[in-house]
Amino acid sequence: MLRVRNLTCGYGRTPVVCDIDLDIEADQVVAVMGHNGAGKTTLLRAIVGLIPAMNGTIELADDGGTYDNITRRPTNKRIKAGMAYVPQGQQCFAHLTTAENLRLVADGRTRPKARIDAQLDRFPALQPLLGRQAGLLSGGQRQQLAIARALITEPRLLILDEPTEGIQPNVVAEIESTIVDLAAEGGLSVLLVEQHLGFALQAASRFTVLRSGRVASQGDAGAGAAGMVREAMAI
Repeated sequence: MLRVRNLTCGYGRTPVVCDIDLDIEADQVVAVMGHNGAGKTTLLRAIVGLIPAMNGTIELADDGGTYDNITRRPTNKRIKAGMAYVPQGQQCFAHLTTAENLRLVADGRTRPKARIDAQLDRFPALQPLLGRQAGLLSGGQRQQLAIARALITEPRLLILDEPTEGIQPNVVAEIESTIVDLAAEGGLSVLLVEQHLGFALQAASRFTVLRSGRVASQGDAGAGAAGMVREAMAI
């Protein structure tokens, strides 16, 4: 699905992450972890195309499984190729209602009502909030709205940056369940940046730990993974 090789990227002439290798298979959830400043968000922004790669390659598989080099493609073409990105901060159009936020993404696509209905089924807590301004929703409700908006595009790779940041525990559990269910349904891979160790290892099948912009550890998110992550993060 996604293949990153020797990726170095940053801001201006200053590299933030260096020589990153990362693989995400079809229908797989991969968690990227590390302390603040480790380079996690910078890595995601480079994969989505919001900042350029200084070195290395980013490849995305098409529907037939053939990898295309997208390293120099603009963000809009990466989105069209099947990516969806949910950045930090429960971002939404605060002055629009929940329903208008959803319609803004669905309009112009095939089956817009069916796409919206599918996400309301997935996030039933949004149903009674359709007429409420998004800026008046709780953090957890806004995060569910942000993920629903991304899923309306029917991506093949969903990229989530800190989806549990500042969210109440019961909603964290709902988001975790949603991520696991999405991967189990097939047709979607997830790249997840997450600070909470328990959430990340429960939701993901593989993990990568960044430290000072480099890969400190990678492995399966099974038995013993928590100890490996703590050691790599020196916590």
